[in-house]
Amino acid sequence: MTFLGMPARAPRGVGQLRGDEPFPVAAREALANAQLRRNLQHATTTIRGKSGRVIAELPDWQELRAAGSALKAYTMANLPLLLEQLEEKVTAAGGVVHWAADANEANAIVTDLVRRTGEKRVIKVKSMATQEIGLNEALEAAGIAPVETDLAELIVQLGNDKPSHILVPAIHRNRSEIREIFLSAMPDVDPGLTDDPPVLAAAARRYLRETFLSTKVAVSGANFAIAETGTLAVVESEGNGRMCLTLPETLITVMGIEKLVPAWQDLEVFLQLLPRASTGERMNPYTSMWHGVTPGDGPQSFHLVLLDNGRSAVLADEVGRQALHCIRCSACLNVCPVYERTGGHAYGSVYPGPIGAVLSPQLTGVDDNATLPYASSLCGACFDACPVKIDIPSILVHLRDQAPHPRSEAAVMAAAAYTMDRPRLYEKAQHAAKLARLAGRKGRGLPPPLNGWSASRDLPAPPEETFRDWWRGR
Repeated sequence: MTFLGMPARAPRGVGQLRGDEPFPVAAREALANAQLRRNLQHATTTIRGKSGRVIAELPDWQELRAAGSALKAYTMANLPLLLEQLEEKVTAAGGVVHWAADANEANAIVTDLVRRTGEKRVIKVKSMATQEIGLNEALEAAGIAPVETDLAELIVQLGNDKPSHILVPAIHRNRSEIREIFLSAMPDVDPGLTDDPPVLAAAARRYLRETFLSTKVAVSGANFAIAETGTLAVVESEGNGRMCLTLPETLITVMGIEKLVPAWQDLEVFLQLLPRASTGERMNPYTSMWHGVTPGDGPQSFHLVLLDNGRSAVLADEVGRQALHCIRCSACLNVCPVYERTGGHAYGSVYPGPIGAVLSPQLTGVDDNATLPYASSLCGACFDACPVKIDIPSILVHLRDQAPHPRSEAAVMAAAAYTMDRPRLYEKAQHAAKLARLAGRKGRGLPPPLNGWSASRDLPAPPEETFRDWWRGR
């Protein structure tokens, strides 16, 4: 049976959606790492510059953004029917579709499929969905070795690290650090390896070549799936993904149910938006598409795992569902002043930055990621940069309202509401507020025990004369 709404939220204890520490604690640790901040500042500035230049070439960029937003809204409104259409088309083309309620079910499906082949190793295309569910850990627990083939993902894997960026998972590493990782963890690497980028890339290429040629099972994600035709697409910059999608005998794709586009023609909008917003390129160097199984050409066994893992719960929220429009371009990360200073690890989720601050809490339930909606200055840069016009600031405010609040804060807010609802009482409070000019940090904070609230925000300085006083005087 095909249906949505299978789990309420992503399960605990599996995958990479919840951090070990709240964001403020993890962010404080990251801010103390000067090298990390230098790496991030250099990388995000470079990507922003490239992206801005190629976006400026298009006179219809805003129209493209509006089209992408409309297509995503239509997809979410018709998701059940479009998913059934996709299943029908993939099945007709010789593929097998599996429905995974959550991370545990998806991991079990993929592990079982690999076991049936008798193989003990799989190669992987860069995939955020498989990181979200912790697939690598599940495969390793079953005695199956996953090998990441995306260069940045390989760096993260060899360094026993975690990704910190949607597009560039190793953005927190500089080339000197990468050299040290290769020397310590890559088999048969040249001891004289330098940190010159082409030399590092060549070392990774030699390491991966044998793996590509000898591994019979691949696991991928999908950037897009076209309901009309059953076609899946992966876009990338290196070509390693295409090797994974064409050389193995068995291909298993794990895809979040929100990655659909209704029709083939709709893809042209996203293939203009995504590369410009993400890598600052006019088009992706490698755009790979596949359609079921073709006898004698490419993988002869294809499985598509459709992953819910809390997405139905997000879809049920009329404000929050915009987060499902995300095409994983990372543009919001590259313009976010908070992300640039803390990096991705502070968010505790495979989805960092502004989009992670609104997506992760919804997938897990706000209580499990209650500090992430506050990991923002609400400056709005993410909204301006998003190629599909996700109103991230509005979702952040919406989720802050759902986050648990201390009783003391609730009591203070209730008292403020009571006061503001009564004009005479409010007028007296205005006059009393003048006394606050003498209290707190430079007269702009609050006295104890309320000073914690104003530790990270300034109160407006009470005016010398209220509007009511001004009006009476005239």
